[in-house]
Amino acid sequence: MDHSSLWLTPKKISSHPASVLLANTADKTLSHAYSIFTDWLSSAAPDAQVICPDSIINDASKCLKLSLSADNASGDIPAGGYKINADPTSVCISGSDTSGLICGIFDYIRRVTLADGFVSFTAECVPSQPLRMLNHWDNADGSIERGYSGRSFFFSDGKLIVNERTEMYARLMASIGINGVVINNVNVRGSAKRLLTADYADSLEKLGELFGRYGIKLFICPDFAAPISVGGLDTADPLDERVVSWWNDVITSLFERVPSFGGFLVKADSEGQPGPFAYGRTHADGANMLARAMKKFGGIVIWRCFVYNCTQDWRDLRTDRARSGYDNFMPLDGEFEDNVILQVKNGPMDFQVREPVHPLFGAMKHTNIMAEFQLAQEYTGQQKHVCWLVPMIKDILDHHTKHALPDDRVSRTVCGVAAVANTGDDFCWTGSELAAANLYGYGRLLFDETLTVSQIADEWTRLTFGSDEKVVSAVKEILCGSHKAYEDYTAPLGIGWMCKPNHHYGPDPWGYEFDRWGTYNRADRDCAGVDRSPSGTGYSTQYAPELAELYGSAATCPDELLLFFHRVPYTHKLHSGKTVIQHIYDSHFEGFEQAEHFAALWASLKGRVDERTFQNVSARFEEQLRCAKEWRDIVNTFFHRLSGIPDEKGRKIYD
Repeated sequence: MDHSSLWLTPKKISSHPASVLLANTADKTLSHAYSIFTDWLSSAAPDAQVICPDSIINDASKCLKLSLSADNASGDIPAGGYKINADPTSVCISGSDTSGLICGIFDYIRRVTLADGFVSFTAECVPSQPLRMLNHWDNADGSIERGYSGRSFFFSDGKLIVNERTEMYARLMASIGINGVVINNVNVRGSAKRLLTADYADSLEKLGELFGRYGIKLFICPDFAAPISVGGLDTADPLDERVVSWWNDVITSLFERVPSFGGFLVKADSEGQPGPFAYGRTHADGANMLARAMKKFGGIVIWRCFVYNCTQDWRDLRTDRARSGYDNFMPLDGEFEDNVILQVKNGPMDFQVREPVHPLFGAMKHTNIMAEFQLAQEYTGQQKHVCWLVPMIKDILDHHTKHALPDDRVSRTVCGVAAVANTGDDFCWTGSELAAANLYGYGRLLFDETLTVSQIADEWTRLTFGSDEKVVSAVKEILCGSHKAYEDYTAPLGIGWMCKPNHHYGPDPWGYEFDRWGTYNRADRDCAGVDRSPSGTGYSTQYAPELAELYGSAATCPDELLLFFHRVPYTHKLHSGKTVIQHIYDSHFEGFEQAEHFAALWASLKGRVDERTFQNVSARFEEQLRCAKEWRDIVNTFFHRLSGIPDEKGRKIYD
């Protein structure tokens, strides 16, 4: 096999029944659900006999009866949810639908695996987020934009692939509750523009059937200019009747042909992608035209809000990229069809290790919103550095927007969450074996927001590495401390970026400072940071009044966001009592020391984890330490040379 099964790699169960009786197997709609269980059982308890309802049972006390149901006839199971009743002789798993049932089966398997026995319990589970998505930035030629785990397993040389690996992918995603997958890049290039045409109809149908068996909806990213690029029209104006008719035909064909088709994810008028602005139309005009065509099929249009001026003049101190999402979309609140969802990045910039939560959350009260994260570690170490993002994701979803709402947390202002996937065709799927913890934790958190980050880390570690307590303790410590360590040795106090342009790996404090992308730190000999206060760009005023006041003053702004919102002297005192410059020095030395500690922890596990995994992670720790040292020394030297202020502790900083 050319790939790992990750957290689904079967573990032998020491305490198990002698036989398992499969009830109601005559219901053919349940055959796939039963096969998930029996496939697992054949590896976890290979000597347990699987028997049918009419079989003779020699010892009923050693037989487990498994009953599955997905009809929800009583209607008492909420959408996407399930119930489990398990005791030593029977297990009943009921789902609201196929998706709920599949999630219930994997929950049962997870609990049995972690307990090393067929435990008794009852559970009633409802997903915290209705829509739990992954966005793949895979191109039709097999490359992956911002991919750090090999090439695409969906595409190769213009062909869409459906094989044993894509089935394993669907199984992995269903096991953590993912129920929607976008298979191609939002920047639609090459033959991916023809995903809308008959060229891909057969393979999309096959993939849709596969996803449907696991309760997953299939989405694609269309080229907004497809009426021109593949349709032969001379316009893509969303209000032109010819364009409307063309899209109606395309969308009807997709829904009639492709099982489990969910709809579109659209990037328009962003970073050179075509959109409605070219015709004097609004984002609402573009999104609504597509949404009306798929409403009768139950489809949705997800419209990205990553729209900003990417030709900014660095001399312009008033134009602020951070403002753009709110400025572009807030005036359109209430103008979108009810099957349009605006996809909003977790912060106003671009997946930095630290940003404020996006001000659109909670502000758009008449529009469907979903949050977008990035598991692909474009700005957080590119899966060479350990950077577990689940604590950050949980903090953002738990963030109080302070808008006048019954529940003002971000998680309650959205109807779903998406993340840019971190997978590829590497053996371990995610480049680094430890990066799979981001994928697992993301799915688990969206399904059950009551889980703590410690619980998620414990689950993933035990399912991946087993129950050796030294391994569990070490890996959990690495995961749970990794995000802070990465933040400490990279861009300080929310200032962001400071990375090498284009590929975004490694330090370059002024790499983007005089470029067109609006990603500035404004550092000079006296001060650093961007003034986004009411007297600066005014970005802080986009928040609800309580947060606007908090962020709007350097005296009250949280330390970790100070340089995002304010331009302050290096001698400015933080709430911690340190000056800005001393915090920069201290955090960069401490972050590197933490990385060294994590590498040593991992090295201590040699012989306790399999050699392939040990070498995979060890090689990445070697690179992480090299790069973290560069970050430490370059950032500290940069600010030392600008400010001329020495380190109070006399550590080595290069003059």
